[in-house]
Amino acid sequence: MNPALSVKDLSLAIGGAKILDGIDLEVKSNEILGIIGPNGAGKTSLFNLISGLRAPSRGQIFLGDRDITRLAPDERAKMGIARTFQTSSIFANITCLENVRIAAQTANGHSMNLTRNAYSYKDVVEASKHCLDQVGLGSREMQLAGSLSHGDKRRLEIAIVLAQSSSVILLDEPMAGLSVENVPQLVEIIRTLVTQHNKTVLIVEHHMEVILDLADRIAVLNHGELLITGTPTEVMNNQTVLSAYIGEAL
Repeated sequence: MNPALSVKDLSLAIGGAKILDGIDLEVKSNEILGIIGPNGAGKTSLFNLISGLRAPSRGQIFLGDRDITRLAPDERAKMGIARTFQTSSIFANITCLENVRIAAQTANGHSMNLTRNAYSYKDVVEASKHCLDQVGLGSREMQLAGSLSHGDKRRLEIAIVLAQSSSVILLDEPMAGLSVENVPQLVEIIRTLVTQHNKTVLIVEHHMEVILDLADRIAVLNHGELLITGTPTEVMNNQTVLSAYIGEAL
């Protein structure tokens, strides 16, 4: 069986500087892969390549058995890749329901027809409300997204991702800026992406306790190179990883 996502010899150089060099990585279906490494290791750059925001200098990217290396970001999204960013990326001046509905309407194959009331698409509206329910925002569907707390904006982003019906989800530091008390709830919401929705998740996160709790496997990047991929136990017992990160925040 083909992996859900794979990259082969993936490399990125900018102005002669190597950002990523020869990354080989396979992500299984319905797996949570944690990606860790110090600042500047290339974690977000890897996500930029996978989502199509940057073109690689070398190498290939596969979604299942399909080579998506040269596809535009919107084409990759249609094929099943969704992404969140380090800072919340939502439409602040419309409601939570509208944020999700826009994603659901596109995913359900309905055009953005300005002559038709968007709420006439009953299937889209119901799907959007269900996604909000899944992340605990069902009672706040008519609230302006910009008025949500930081933690609730993160939950709204997950609802938008669910509405896109994507198979592979890239989460870039979802816990960034969250208060300590909001972390466990978001961890459980992310876990349900796999357990209830059969998604494949790649997560970049600096909170090691989150990665160790969520990830089936962990990939460690350092200076643009892949040091090791293994189970949390294998990674945390690896002497190369320990030598590289003693005293450093991952």
